[in-house]
Amino acid sequence: MASNRQLVPGSGQNTPSPPSSPVRSRHRRPLASKPETTLAQRLSWFFLCFLIRRQRLFLLAPLLYIAGMLFYMRTELTNSAILSPVIKHHPSLGSLYRSPQLYANLRLHMDTDKSSVDAISTIWRQSRHGKWKPCTEISSRDLPESNGFIYVEANGGLNQQRASICNAVAVAAYLNATLVIPNFHFHSIWRDPSKFSDIYDQEYFISSLKSEVRIVHKIPDQIMDRFDHNMSIVYNFRIKAWAPIQYYEKTLLPKLLEEKVIRIAPFAHRLSFDAPPAVQRFRCLANYEALRFSNSVLSMGESLVRRMRERSANNSGKYVSVHLRFEEDMVAFSCCVFDGGEKEKMDMDAARERGWRGKFTKRGRIIRPGAIRINGKCPLTPLEVGLMLRGMGFGQGTSIYLASGKIYDAERNMAPLFEMFPLLQTKEMLASPDELAPFKNYSSRMAAIDYTVCLHSEVFVTTQGGNFPHFMLGHRRYLYGGHSQTVSPDKRKLALLFDNPNIKWKSFNRQMLAMRAHSDSKGVELKRPNDSLYSFPCPDCMCRTNGSNTNAPTTV
Repeated sequence: MASNRQLVPGSGQNTPSPPSSPVRSRHRRPLASKPETTLAQRLSWFFLCFLIRRQRLFLLAPLLYIAGMLFYMRTELTNSAILSPVIKHHPSLGSLYRSPQLYANLRLHMDTDKSSVDAISTIWRQSRHGKWKPCTEISSRDLPESNGFIYVEANGGLNQQRASICNAVAVAAYLNATLVIPNFHFHSIWRDPSKFSDIYDQEYFISSLKSEVRIVHKIPDQIMDRFDHNMSIVYNFRIKAWAPIQYYEKTLLPKLLEEKVIRIAPFAHRLSFDAPPAVQRFRCLANYEALRFSNSVLSMGESLVRRMRERSANNSGKYVSVHLRFEEDMVAFSCCVFDGGEKEKMDMDAARERGWRGKFTKRGRIIRPGAIRINGKCPLTPLEVGLMLRGMGFGQGTSIYLASGKIYDAERNMAPLFEMFPLLQTKEMLASPDELAPFKNYSSRMAAIDYTVCLHSEVFVTTQGGNFPHFMLGHRRYLYGGHSQTVSPDKRKLALLFDNPNIKWKSFNRQMLAMRAHSDSKGVELKRPNDSLYSFPCPDCMCRTNGSNTNAPTTV
């Protein structure tokens, strides 16, 4: 029987098939019209397709982009440089050597100025106060048995060797050792083969310290037999600079007791300035009492002192001494630039190569002459010394002794100084060639003659620092009641003043007088820790006194 029931969805029966899709028409729909492309678009599409096919070229894309940007920036910078104004950089004040222009501007005014009293008679005021006198006396004690012999090699110039001698005396005395007369090291700069006895009175040195420390000419043969009389075999201590005296006691003394002889080379500046009073006392005795120049040097020096006083009769025998450091090696070492042009540059380059073998041409080394001048490190020229002294009130009638080696380009550089001070003298002008012949080829002996003449001048002028003026400061304090009677200029301030050719004479004169007064106020100074006893003998070597101050020593 046929069933007429309707099928219920979800009853487990299959659903009827969907109706078939209608038949498509044979006629196609019309396509949308394509927009026309430009040439640039077609080229871009072609380039992109080319890159896709050549994927390696993608690596070049960043480089091409960077190159394009750099080209663009370079073009912009070039255009801006053409359009922008040129900015000129002016050198800093004080960095140029313009002292000749200043001299030309001030010369007429300094010669016609009669407003101030000559400085030679009025310069020192502070020396009337805070007087000191030497108070280190040599004892008369018996020395205990020696612990051994100490042999030192003193290196450097005259006053660096002097420091070595005094320090060696202090070390030997402190360690109860016997000091062998120091050997002087031959230096490539000073090139002086002089021995101790050629410069100093050796016998006086030994005898004046005999109750403080034993000093002998040489080490006994019975000890040197162990070393085949070869000093280079003797144990040599390499001591760091400014070592404390305790280092010598802990390190050297045991070896000295064991070997009975030790060597210290080199020895310059190998003992700390800050030392116990006992050590300082030995230094004082050695420097200010025991070290006296040899008879030949002292006789020549004292003869020049008398001649300077004779030439200074118009100033009661008072004269000014100037330590001028304008030798070729000093100018070269300073790396400063003056007014000698290309010739000066060639001379200085050659001098640096001779003396220091590439030190100034090392890779990466930068030399800034302007900064050196601003910092007050350039040596004063003869012209600048003359300007400073005239500004400080020293007139044309002032007698000046010039302590110096061979001045660089002397004929040109010394001319303005002679114009300002026609009474200027040097040892070569005061003494005959025959008198100077025994000293001529010995730089340390010539320096000792200069030292003697400077020591007894009314005014000492330092221009560049170094061992010579440092020892002179202390020795003059020791002789002149604690006051150094020394002009120590502020070279930083001078650099600014000398670089101003338009400054007026009255302003320049006023500032130089202030600098002179400052030197006077600093003349009496006490030694502080780490200061040199050879520059500041108070209070280690001197004591206060209420007595009168003698203004001239009795040795000349």
